Amino acid sequence: MRILLTTFFTFLIFAGQAQDHKSTAPDTIPKPFVSSTRGTVQIEGKTISYTADIGRMEIQGPDRKPLALFGYTAYNVESKKTDGPNTERPIVFAFNGGPGSSSVWLHMGALGPRRVVVNDPNPTPNAPYTIENNGRSILDVADLVMIDPVGTGVSVPAGNKQFKDFWGVDEDIESVSAFIKQYLIKTGRMNSPKYLLGESYGTFRNAGIMAHMQQGGIAFNGVIMVSAVFDLLSLVFPKGTDLSYIVHLPSYASTAWYHDKLKNRPDSLAPFIDRVRRFTEEVYVPALYKGSRLSANEKKDVADSLARYTGLSAGYWMRADLRVEAGEYFAELLRDEGGTVGRLDSRYRGINQNLLSQTGEYDPFTTSLRLPYTAAFLEYCYETLKLEPKHEYHISAYSKDGFKWNWEHRGNKSWGTNTSITTATDMARTLTRNPYTKVLILNGYFDLGTPFYAVEHTIDHMGLAPEIRENIQMTYYEAGHMMYTDEASFDQMERDIKDFIRDSSNN
Repeated sequence: MRILLTTFFTFLIFAGQAQDHKSTAPDTIPKPFVSSTRGTVQIEGKTISYTADIGRMEIQGPDRKPLALFGYTAYNVESKKTDGPNTERPIVFAFNGGPGSSSVWLHMGALGPRRVVVNDPNPTPNAPYTIENNGRSILDVADLVMIDPVGTGVSVPAGNKQFKDFWGVDEDIESVSAFIKQYLIKTGRMNSPKYLLGESYGTFRNAGIMAHMQQGGIAFNGVIMVSAVFDLLSLVFPKGTDLSYIVHLPSYASTAWYHDKLKNRPDSLAPFIDRVRRFTEEVYVPALYKGSRLSANEKKDVADSLARYTGLSAGYWMRADLRVEAGEYFAELLRDEGGTVGRLDSRYRGINQNLLSQTGEYDPFTTSLRLPYTAAFLEYCYETLKLEPKHEYHISAYSKDGFKWNWEHRGNKSWGTNTSITTATDMARTLTRNPYTKVLILNGYFDLGTPFYAVEHTIDHMGLAPEIRENIQMTYYEAGHMMYTDEASFDQMERDIKDFIRDSSNN
């Protein structure tokens, strides 16, 4: 299951050479550094001046020995105060997921002062790519720290630590938490309104960090989850359980709606998805629960309904025993047209070179976005932020020797070793014990990597008191995993995040 999870979460895999840090020669031992520049960004007609710091900071373990050199890019808006940092200003710590991904995507796509232009939802032409002012950056409401976990960006182990010591659920939560705490202390921001913002596996990390840091005495005003997953069981289609099939169904329906594969296609998506939710809960779930006790006539009726909602034939659903995995859906929906749809954003379509394939062989979304994001960010990183070329920025950790994720999580041990891997219990415990922490969850209707209905199921089964459940806000976008690639969705996303920060900064 660990191999399956690592494969499932691995998106945007890039070539990158692992640096050899075994030498003890003084000029090859990694050291802390920072490169500072100044810049401006235009947001809603206003010019905002900031200082940008890119570098790596030494963090220490509980024994005060070096733990890692953590890579980051920090944007601090210049203040009129001359006696230190503006502690009343919110600060956001942001990262992507993977696990094993750097923060390039959120950095260059949504949050930072510069943004790469892509041809959503189609492939972007090759270089030169356009890097433009990001008028929707969050720098008008908060300072920003983009974090690259160890193995990504310029982050490396320190002292006697090795990369493998950071590649695991708990190891990752603890090291990122240590960086955040020590950065707050070093910069005098411990009393600022504090936020986490993670995407994909970064939301799974968020839930763990919330609990870990609150237990250590540091609470967050708000936590922002972009394309969330908290219970990994909902993503991996294990034999003997139907949860994954259930929570993917509304996203299949969204995809069929987008690609015009529905008879009598409704004009509006959201009301249609409400119908699919009702069908799922009232018809599909009871049918799957019966298993082999479901009669042939009942099975045919359900298959006919599934065909109407998903664009796949009733015969296909019958042959699949009413259970279609995501990879099978990618390959089947556009098979007659020689096409396949994206996993992280099913609006994207690609060419299916093997029309006999049972599952999608690649993600058209990933292949469309990785080239412009990589080239544009590295150009920005070295030319604008002035990162020295001797410091190689690693887009991901996947190319490093021995990359393997440890999926054990202490928060799950009380449930036994064969249970799902989840940080939902961490989040539930944290929110229950601190009713002032708010959570904003951003969901893409066309995201088949972290389906929105899976998030809804998890939240509904966390056992939260009604007044605590109200602290979780859900928003939805007619886009995919990186909803900020769609211009209309990015407009809405910007408003939702900034309103959330403004409201929760004042508790």
